[in-house]
Amino acid sequence: MKKLIVIFILLSGLILKGSLSLMAQTSVELNNDWEFRQAGTPQWYPAVVPGTVHTDLLANGQIEDPYYRLNEKNLQWIDKVNWEYRTRFQLDAAQLRAGSLMLRFHGLDTYATVMVNGALLFKADNFHRTWEAEAGKHLKEGENEIFIRFESPVMQGLLKQEALGYGLPADNDQSENGGMGSVRISIFTRKPGYHFGWDWGPRLVTSGIWRPVELIINRTARINDLFVRQESVTAKEARVKAGVEVSVQQEGLYKLEILMDGQPVAAREISMSPGIRHPDIDFIIKNPRLWWPNGAGGQPLYTVSAVLSHKGKELHTFNRQIGLRSLKHVRRPDAKGGGESFHFEVNGRPVFAKGANYIPNDIFLPRVDSARYEFIVKSAAEANINMLRVWGGGIYENDYFYDLCDRHGIMVWQDFMFACAMYPGDKDFLDNVRLEAVDNIKRLRNHACIALWCGNNEIEYAWAEGDFTRGWGWKEKYDKAQQREIWQSYDTLFHHILPAAVKQYAPDYTYWPSSPTQGGGVLANWSGNRGDVHYWGVWHGQEPISAFRNYKARFMSEYGFQSFPEFNSVKKYTLPEDWNIESPVMTSHQRSGIGNLRIRQYMEQDYQIPDNFEHLLYVGQLLQADAIGMALRTHRSDMPFCMGSLYWQLNDVWPVASWSGIDYYGKWKAMHYFVKDALKNQIIQVVVENGKLLVYGVSDTDQKTPALLRLNLADFNGLSLWNRPYKVTLPANGATLLCSIDLKELPLNYQENKVFLTATLMDGSRVIDQEFAYFAKPKDLLLPDPGLKSRISDKGDHFVIEISTRNFCKNLMLVSDNTDVNFSDNFFDMQPGETRLITCSATMRWEDFEKGFRMLHLGQTMRKQ
Repeated sequence: MKKLIVIFILLSGLILKGSLSLMAQTSVELNNDWEFRQAGTPQWYPAVVPGTVHTDLLANGQIEDPYYRLNEKNLQWIDKVNWEYRTRFQLDAAQLRAGSLMLRFHGLDTYATVMVNGALLFKADNFHRTWEAEAGKHLKEGENEIFIRFESPVMQGLLKQEALGYGLPADNDQSENGGMGSVRISIFTRKPGYHFGWDWGPRLVTSGIWRPVELIINRTARINDLFVRQESVTAKEARVKAGVEVSVQQEGLYKLEILMDGQPVAAREISMSPGIRHPDIDFIIKNPRLWWPNGAGGQPLYTVSAVLSHKGKELHTFNRQIGLRSLKHVRRPDAKGGGESFHFEVNGRPVFAKGANYIPNDIFLPRVDSARYEFIVKSAAEANINMLRVWGGGIYENDYFYDLCDRHGIMVWQDFMFACAMYPGDKDFLDNVRLEAVDNIKRLRNHACIALWCGNNEIEYAWAEGDFTRGWGWKEKYDKAQQREIWQSYDTLFHHILPAAVKQYAPDYTYWPSSPTQGGGVLANWSGNRGDVHYWGVWHGQEPISAFRNYKARFMSEYGFQSFPEFNSVKKYTLPEDWNIESPVMTSHQRSGIGNLRIRQYMEQDYQIPDNFEHLLYVGQLLQADAIGMALRTHRSDMPFCMGSLYWQLNDVWPVASWSGIDYYGKWKAMHYFVKDALKNQIIQVVVENGKLLVYGVSDTDQKTPALLRLNLADFNGLSLWNRPYKVTLPANGATLLCSIDLKELPLNYQENKVFLTATLMDGSRVIDQEFAYFAKPKDLLLPDPGLKSRISDKGDHFVIEISTRNFCKNLMLVSDNTDVNFSDNFFDMQPGETRLITCSATMRWEDFEKGFRMLHLGQTMRKQ
């Protein structure tokens, strides 16, 4: 929430630290001068708010870095004890005369007893909610104290499991790592599931004040919320209803005015009595500037302000930023074997959802600052992503994340925070979740980026109600009565409570009960012909990477392939003795038990496995990039049957081998560069299969594009062996097969491992896209010495690297050992005689950058044949 802080400078010109003696102030942050201790111990230490116990312990030198080597294992005691926080602040008599003094905590983690001057204010038990209570009767003139006791989430979970009488499925709860044996209690606590471990993250179960604290001073009336409901939007006009929630302390006649970018558009006078009131105002915007997803148009944003006045005096202004657009989730029966479409339509135009699944950026969430959010969302936008799925085992993200998605045109598939587990169904739990849902729907519903609300991640599929031939084997662990009880809890939560909350508080949005689901009832026969699909045949199912070509779906909402971080990233959390993927440290920083072995298994199918550790990490990234690049291009070439492809996953929560395209330190892996290329608005896909060379054309633009497709077969020294031009047309907002060639027509002559094909799609002199194709696996290619040369130029705020090659160069990786930078392009192939210019930001002196710059290509990792 954007905070309104009006500061009046005292006549003396001084504002005393910790003082709240600011007469006109309506909202005061209380984030300074906190301290903490382990309950039952005498020593208090300085604390940072927002923060966590773990980060406070680290800052005070009480623990080692949890992410370094095996330190995580020694810190499992922290979540099994209680912790206490306190702060003191000043109030004067004038402030105490206000009609309301509301103490608001935007995030408490998680079981918290909040005391004010020794009196109980409230008890919290939900990480995902905003907690507030009227504190006026407990406050006094002079010094006041807030004291918070955080109960161990692990001990509380044990009590709740004991009360239920049996455990619940929670496959990703790393109870063994937490010293809990097989007792998995994460599902009993409304807290991010990934804190208890996941197959890409550690088990570090936090406590603390994880979002800001503020004191709300309300003398007359103030605005709590503004919902700008877009009832209809076209290019000619937008019909809008502004719904305002007002907390009234004094009865009277109030004026409510609505401004758009500072200009009045509507106003009314309302008589309101004390309490929570909900006035609304309708207005029309002529010829609105429409918001579009990334790549489809611009992202103009409007600031809508609700201004509340009384007797000519302005009391409060509340702002929301919106983008005007029509965004619909479309499911329409079609003639394709009883199927049903699944796509998003923006401003009347179907949009292919190009993107990724997004997880939190850290275990310790307060460490994720605005710069980190900006980097991650901008990296997604630069990779031509237009949708992120905020996955259900993490958090309802900070407002700034959604602000950035609005700004960059990134649609958000928003999960509710439930993933890969079954949950309790007692009244207290369900009532808690209902309030959690309302909190977050109201907070996020104005964002242009929100495209869909989804009940959970993979639970319907995992439980497979009514079908004992499917699912993850959960049902079999329970007797019939327990099965009915567990399913009833699921049904109540995901088929009644959550959809009702969306309907009431965000009525124009679609609610989707689970991902994946086929729609039309629980566990309809699996078919890619309807609903969304999580495809894990590649990776978990050990199917070949080429299987991405075989599985079709309306919307691929999850699939993935693992890799390691690059060597410079690995160095940050390891020592040289750890530089083996089977070492204890590298194994610990790989939470999918089969992960390291699975990478090797796939690698030996397509690549030579290097003996050199750095080379092994590099080739692993190429393998991942090949897989996801193929999947994205395949799904796009299946438009309009398939209208969405969201790979797993964009980012990381700690340094780890995972499915991410951006590692914890912000380095783009090879996959992210390949994603950027595969998600351009217009692309080609070249496929060699079943004795044919197939070239598909894909376009996300709304106009047909006449183009020239040129195919050139050459050897690695640059000699052209075969060259053909084809006049083609890219369809509008669709895909088509541009050409099909029998491999017998190509002069391969048993030289499949010595040649490559370049497919170049051109509009006049402009290259629309270029893709390389090979007729042998990378491990069999007879790659020559490319004869690389490079020159670096200092351009002030950036460096330009000029790279030339004499012969063909496969997957050239640019490396900076002295600084963390991402390059404008990387891991690319170069044709013989080609010169390429690459840029990167200048974060250090040119001389130092040049000393740390080097290049690595695939030929260096291969044994001579």
